[in-house]
Amino acid sequence: MQLTETALNEAESQPVPFEPAELTVVLPTYNESANVPLIVEKLDAALAGIRWEAIFVDDNSPDGTAEVAKEISRRDPRIRCIKRVGRRGLSGACVEGMLASAAPFVAVMDADLQHDESLLPRMLGLLKADEADLVVASRFVEGGTVGEGLSATRAWGSGVANGLARTLLGVELSDPMSGFFAIRREKVDAVAPKLSSQGFKIMLDIAASAKGTLRVRELPFVFRERLHGESKLDTLVTMEYLGLLVSKLTRDLVSVRFLMFGLVGASGVVVHLTSLRAALVALPFDYSQLLATFVAMTWNFFLNNHLTYRDRRLKGIAAVKGLISFYIVCSVGVVANVGVADWIYGMDSSWWLAGTAGAAMGAVWNYAASSVLTWRKA
Repeated sequence: MQLTETALNEAESQPVPFEPAELTVVLPTYNESANVPLIVEKLDAALAGIRWEAIFVDDNSPDGTAEVAKEISRRDPRIRCIKRVGRRGLSGACVEGMLASAAPFVAVMDADLQHDESLLPRMLGLLKADEADLVVASRFVEGGTVGEGLSATRAWGSGVANGLARTLLGVELSDPMSGFFAIRREKVDAVAPKLSSQGFKIMLDIAASAKGTLRVRELPFVFRERLHGESKLDTLVTMEYLGLLVSKLTRDLVSVRFLMFGLVGASGVVVHLTSLRAALVALPFDYSQLLATFVAMTWNFFLNNHLTYRDRRLKGIAAVKGLISFYIVCSVGVVANVGVADWIYGMDSSWWLAGTAGAAMGAVWNYAASSVLTWRKA
């Protein structure tokens, strides 16, 4: 029996049957264009029979990683891509990817093939069985190993970092530095406002911010060797990691970025004194002090540009303009420093109290003003 024209129109207007994903795999990327097709193929094999999707969160890779992911998504609707411009950082990328998911469960793993995707069904199974809120792939429980994926130095450093996390934050995990985990999305939504967008250890941030409310299971895995792309870790990650520890110890009252800014400022004091001593050989004190001040401000600008604001890093003419604005900001900061110190000293003759308060005021001003004027968000 043939359908009438009205029935055909009604049938065509009905939504196409659709089964939403139950698992979202978030893959932060930078210069991983060669890895994207490989990891999609491996996920497809490992997650057979599971409704899944993958979200690549790319930090505007110059090698066209985002374009490769988007090309695949034209053929496979399970693949999505978020291209971030003017923002950098693995933790921030992971948070954006997880919050973009509507699936009840999300997993985070690297796209460099060092994480064992075949572990994902077991991780999902524990979450679905309500046996855990967070499932962590650990290199340090029985059956797990760093394999050939880490050098001896990085393996040692990872062990030290794990010890600090357990001791200072009370995070009872064998591998709190793991970047491979699965979690209930509602738990991510709940803790997201407390998470830092900087740094590289998002799972540690989640566990510490949840303050022991998550039921955690760990599964062993072997850390594999990287095939393509470049590591997201560098020497700056150590400072960011220590900043994260302090931030969580202060219950997020002090941000990771402010701590980095403070550390840079402390190094600037050393640079200032060293420059002052060298200049005094040929110049009067006033001129030497002025020269040392500009040397220290220049040092602070470039170090902050490389470290504190790495996700907003200024280059070319923008860096020149940024340096000038930083000079202006710091000059006003000196006025704020002296003004507050003089005011407090007038009420209390404790020089150390007045000096400390003035320095703190100057630091807060420099941080707040430079964030808005020098390294403002694009």
